[in-house]
Amino acid sequence: MRFMVIVKASKESEAGVMPSQQLLTDMGNYNEALVKAGVLLAGEGLHPSSKGARMRFSGKERTVIDGPFSETKELIAGFWLWQVRSKEEALEWLRRAPFDDGVELELRQVFEMDDFGAALTPELREQEKRVFDAARSKRP
Repeated sequence: MRFMVIVKASKESEAGVMPSQQLLTDMGNYNEALVKAGVLLAGEGLHPSSKGARMRFSGKERTVIDGPFSETKELIAGFWLWQVRSKEEALEWLRRAPFDDGVELELRQVFEMDDFGAALTPELREQEKRVFDAARSKRP
């Protein structure tokens, strides 16, 4: 099972305050433990929403909304993508994350192809595999 861990933004992360050397050290050690356990697939921090944009879709119309965005508790500051055996295993890893001071993490299971049932035809499955194999082969 794959899970995405979403690190919620804070006033500090939205203000561009960089993590302390201690937190970077702790995160490095935590990420290393995730790798050694075969759990970590990807993970990154994100720049503040002031450097981002949103796109709103309405029929054929596309509207770009530049950041910053006002509702901090709804913003994302970073993420991990994990491969684990169960939601419970993911929650155990979350408990070990080196955060404090009200940091909030959200855990969401990633859809797998089998989750889509008959709607994902053999042709669509092949297309999906071909597209993502090609994307992976282009990574540095």
